[in-house]
Amino acid sequence: MFGKGSRKLETIVGNDTRIGGKVIVTGTIRVDGIVEGDVQADWVVVGETGKILGNTRTRGMVVGGSVEGDIEATETVELRERATMVGEIHAPKLAVSEGAVFDGRARMKGDAEPAGIQEGKIRSLIPTRTAGA
Repeated sequence: MFGKGSRKLETIVGNDTRIGGKVIVTGTIRVDGIVEGDVQADWVVVGETGKILGNTRTRGMVVGGSVEGDIEATETVELRERATMVGEIHAPKLAVSEGAVFDGRARMKGDAEPAGIQEGKIRSLIPTRTAGA
């Protein structure tokens, strides 16, 4: 779950705790309460009772509770069985466990949309026959 040198849990937002405003942590934060605002940390763990209402910037994130906002991760995002995520996820790796709810959009960093594809347009993957063929 954690990368080299990031195995230590530095900050915990307890079950009965509510924080409003931007939270910036060097290291790892575990959220079991509610954070209303943006979160920036090396690693973010949202426990089953935890909730983040805001955007998150991190290396990696494990969601067991609820997130309403965008997640931008440089390494990985994992949505566990009881997770609820509403928003966009930008990460090179995404794991969604059976039972997780994801209402939004996921983008793999660095992957560009193929030429000619625009948002809202549908492109058929099955070749169509032209008249006279």
